[in-house]
Parts: sequence; C-alpha cells; structure tokens
Amino acid sequence: MTSADSALSPPTRVWRWDDFVLDVGCYELRRGDTVIRVEPQVFDVLAHLVGNHGRFVSKEELFDTVWGGRFVGEAALTSRIKAVRRALGDDGEAQRYIRTVRGRGYQFVGRLLDDGTAPAPADASELVPEPPRQHIAFTRAADGVRLAYGVSGDGRPLVRAANWMTHLGYDIESPVWRHWVRDMSLRHKFVRYDERGCGLSDWEVGAFTFDDWVTDLESVVEAVGLERFPLLGVSQGGAVAVAYAARHPDRVTRLVLCGAYARGRVVRAMNDDEKRAAALDLDLARVGWGRDDPAFRQVFAAQFLPDGTRADWAAFDQLQRRTTSPENAVRFLEEFAHIDVRDQCGQVRCPTLILHSRDDHRVPMRYGEELAALIPDARLVALSSNNHLLTGAEPAWRVFCDEVETFLAV
Repeated sequence: MTSADSALSPPTRVWRWDDFVLDVGCYELRRGDTVIRVEPQVFDVLAHLVGNHGRFVSKEELFDTVWGGRFVGEAALTSRIKAVRRALGDDGEAQRYIRTVRGRGYQFVGRLLDDGTAPAPADASELVPEPPRQHIAFTRAADGVRLAYGVSGDGRPLVRAANWMTHLGYDIESPVWRHWVRDMSLRHKFVRYDERGCGLSDWEVGAFTFDDWVTDLESVVEAVGLERFPLLGVSQGGAVAVAYAARHPDRVTRLVLCGAYARGRVVRAMNDDEKRAAALDLDLARVGWGRDDPAFRQVFAAQFLPDGTRADWAAFDQLQRRTTSPENAVRFLEEFAHIDVRDQCGQVRCPTLILHSRDDHRVPMRYGEELAALIPDARLVALSSNNHLLTGAEPAWRVFCDEVETFLAV
C-alpha cells in the first residue's frame, strides 16, 4: 500500500548570488533590502534548483519535490519557472539564472557567492540545530486519497494525529513546527502525516469529514506497521486522537493532548456573540487565503501565536499559504467547528495527559479542563503561555517536553 518515495531534508540554507539572498529558513527571497514576494510553490521550485545548483534537475524530480508527486500538468511547472525568472529579472531568452535543459528539466546557473551555509549567529544560544533526518512515503486512505507520512528519529514509536496546517517537507525547517519534529524525534520514532487536503497529501479530495480524518490515521498506522503506541494530538488533532483511541483501545498505550478540545466552535457557541465569532472565522478564511494580503491571515497568527515575534508571525503566514488552498482552508474550519467527541472521551481507556496553555487565545483553557473531566484517568497540566501553538523559545515548551517524556517513560 505504500510507495518507496523518500526525502532527506538538508540543513537550513542561506544562498547568495549577485544582489539576491534566498533564505530558506526564513522563507524569503530578497534583493538588497527588498523582500520579493513569490507564491509558495514558486519559492519551492527556486529553492530546489538553487540547492541543487551543481546539476540539472529533472521535471519529474520537481513534481515529486514541490507537488509531492501529485498529478499536475506540465503547464503548472512551466508557469512556476516563468514566475521564478520574473522574480529574478530573468526570462526564457536570457536564461541568466535558470537554464532550460530542453525536454528534460532546469538548472540554476547563477554564480553563488558562498557555499550556502547559513552564517552562525553572533550569540551561540541562537543556533538552530540541524533538523533530524526523515523518511517521507505515501499510502492510500480507504477511499483512495493519497496520504503523505513522515518518520524521523529512533526509539519507541510516537504517533501524532494530523492537525491543520502542516507540510512534511517544510515543517522540519519551519519555525512554527521544527522544534516539535526535532524534540519529539530525539527519543522516539516519530510518525506524523499531512491530513487530506493539506501539505504533501492530496488536496483535491471529495470527502472531507471528521470520520475521514480518523480513518486516515488508521491507514497511516497500518502503513507504518505499528501494533501498540502512544498517540499525540495537537489542537483539532486532539479530537481525532480521542476518537481513534476510543475506537482502538488495544492499540493506544497512552494519549497526549495539547491545545485540544472536545467541541468545535459552533457546537460550543452558547450565545450570539460566540456564534458570530465562529462565523467570522470562516469569513476571514474565505478572504484571507484568497488574497495576497497578510493582514487578514495575521488575524489567525494573533490567535495562534499572540506572544510570537514578528518573525514567528511571518513564518505562520507562510505556513498558512503554503500548506493548503483557500477553498480547503474554509472546508477545514467548517468541519472543525462541528467537532463533538464528548461521547468518545468517556470511552478512552488509556492513561491521558492533557497540556493546555493557561491563556490560550484560540482555544481557551476551559475546554482543556472539559477534556480532563470527560476522559477517565486524565491528568491536566496548565502551561504558562498565551500561545495556542507553543514556540520553541518559550519556557512552556521545555515544560511540555519534560511532562511528555516523563509521562511516556512509565
């Protein structure tokens, strides 16, 4: 059921040529002091070509890397190449930076000013460790949708139920998710996947329901060949993890939930203000993802990372644009809003650790408390944070990691 495709992520790079800087870690293309705005797939094409400047890159390799092997017409790649050239002030006639290898692929031919290694920060404490090596492969869901999953690290398994806005090929370097992948891979064989409609998994899918997400988790577990394992659920992935654990009590040894909830925004809306807020969430997604204007998407950044730095918000904005389409963003939020796993919570039979930011702006603490009251043998830990998604720099992240490792070591 799986394919043998694999990918190893390179270290974060900063490439320089002429007056251009391509900063893969910050997901930025700059010319002098000016940031050149390009679409996510255009950036990915350029980054892959520059990162492999010593050789030509076949069209098939670009399809696999940028589109995750999804079937797209050659016109899609041609348009991205044109956009890359346009961003660099190049064209198909001059080919100063991007050379066409007729009928086969493309090669970056600009003269790099260094070896591409990101310069060391002045303060050694700011060093970002290299990402762990990961293997990316694909499997099919019960209805035929292709799902991408990644495995990194060694040791006892730890599976993370998919949550919104992930991209296996990008998360390992993204400031939003890289510390999750890095630290969970230190002591575990960490298994994660992109849910349908997101990342490297199929975007154009018919079914898009909560039950599909649960069966997708079942498909990934079967593909990896796991029998018994602890399960991690973050944000809406927590509800998927709860439903899976209730359905498969013989497989889930321990359950870890972070920023999770049993009821979506529509289900838990008790008054007109809460109902209007839930509707506004959908309207912002319809407008924000469909326009090249970060102002709308920053509303989500302010909810998910209220204490994040400007760089954190920029990284979150790129994550939103890169991981899914505007149409799917709305579909995700519509389904999230109607989640209700209160009945499944009572069926969970394994020890459960619930961690929740005390001042979470996206999912208030009271919904973490509700989970703890509904799930038998659950323990709740309040984290000193305002963020829905913990950042790697805040003290609450280290508390989270220590609590999880202590809980899983039993």
